[in-house]
Amino acid sequence: MKKLTGTIDQKTRKTLKAGEELLYTGIVYTARDQAHKRLSETIEKRKKLPFDLNNAIIYYTGPTPSKEKNKVGSSGPTTSSRMDKFTPLLLNKGVGSLIGKGSRSKEVVNAIKKNKAVYFITIAGAGAYLSKRIKSAEIVAYSELGAEAIRLLYVEDFPLIVAVDSHGNSIY
Repeated sequence: MKKLTGTIDQKTRKTLKAGEELLYTGIVYTARDQAHKRLSETIEKRKKLPFDLNNAIIYYTGPTPSKEKNKVGSSGPTTSSRMDKFTPLLLNKGVGSLIGKGSRSKEVVNAIKKNKAVYFITIAGAGAYLSKRIKSAEIVAYSELGAEAIRLLYVEDFPLIVAVDSHGNSIY
C-alpha cells in the first residue's frame, strides 16, 4: 500500500489511479453541508476564506465530541453527493482532494478532471476506527456549527481509496 505524507500536490495527484489504496499522513480539513454553504458564500462575496484552499484536502465528516483535548470522537465519512452543488466552485478555487463516501455527479467528476484533483473514499461505518488515526484537531472556522464546524485535523496513516482520479477515471 502506498504511503503519502504532507501536501498532495497536482504532480502527485496525477500519479494516483482509480482503485489505488493508500495511507495518508498530514493535514485535512473537515467540512460538511453548512460549512460548504458558508465557504461558497464567502467566495461569492469575495471575502477572506478561513483557510488556504490551495491543494487543501477536505474530509466530509462531522466528528463527535471527545473527552480528550484537541481530539475528536467518531469521525466517519458522510455522503459526498450532498456536497456536489458546492464542489466545482471549491475545486476551481484550489481544493486538491476530497474525502467522503459514495459516488459523485458527472459535473463533479468533470470538475475533478478539469482541476487535476482527486476524490478519495474511506471506510464507511468505521468512524471510531478512523478517529484513532486523527492525532490532533483544532476548530478553524464556524465554531457555532458544532460538529459541522471546520476543523484542521492532523492524521496519521489514514486509509484512503482513490475513487475518482485526476484523469476522471472512477471506481463507480
